[in-house]
Amino acid sequence: MTQKLLFLLFLFISTVNGNQNLYILTHDGLIDQRAQAKIIEIGTETKSKLNVNLYVDIKENNGINPKEDRKIRQKQMKEKEQLIVQNLEKPYAVLSISIDQLYTNILMSDDLKDIIDRDDILDNYVIPLLASKDKNTLFAKTSAAVLNGYAQMADSIADSKNIKLESSIGSEGKTASSIWKVFMYTLVVIGLFSYVVIILRERKYKKGNNSGK
Repeated sequence: MTQKLLFLLFLFISTVNGNQNLYILTHDGLIDQRAQAKIIEIGTETKSKLNVNLYVDIKENNGINPKEDRKIRQKQMKEKEQLIVQNLEKPYAVLSISIDQLYTNILMSDDLKDIIDRDDILDNYVIPLLASKDKNTLFAKTSAAVLNGYAQMADSIADSKNIKLESSIGSEGKTASSIWKVFMYTLVVIGLFSYVVIILRERKYKKGNNSGK
């Protein structure tokens, strides 16, 4: 009951403050209300039970020129990352995404680096949903990817402490990414099969023409 009261309190505070809350540093209008509400719920429970601060920082464009030299872009990105975390209370982890720059990262304090598997979360829970080529809008895909990654960060920390979060979305996040992967693999297999069929037909056609001469 206490957890639910905390969630309602933070939801009220976020509404009063223009849908900004302690856990969403920036979202540029790319996260829908339902995803924001769930992030508040997960963030609140993670803070109260695990004493860890989880954030998201989502930008449509972070101002870095994608055509700039790679080394310059890397330097600028590091500077922006430092600005994001400079005033955050430790321990913290931030799911950071910039759409136009095709940038995703998880920034975290040193005490979480052995707990949160950055590559696993980005590769299996975030990037597949952002990169999916389907009818869903950028708004929908970003909302799903952010919530997916954020929830997995919380679950990783909870698992390390043998604590179960009531707000966890469990296997749903992994399932969404797995479905996307199966879809992509299916497209590849269909493409290869179609290619083989075309080649065989061309060979049969050429063979028929040659035998008729």
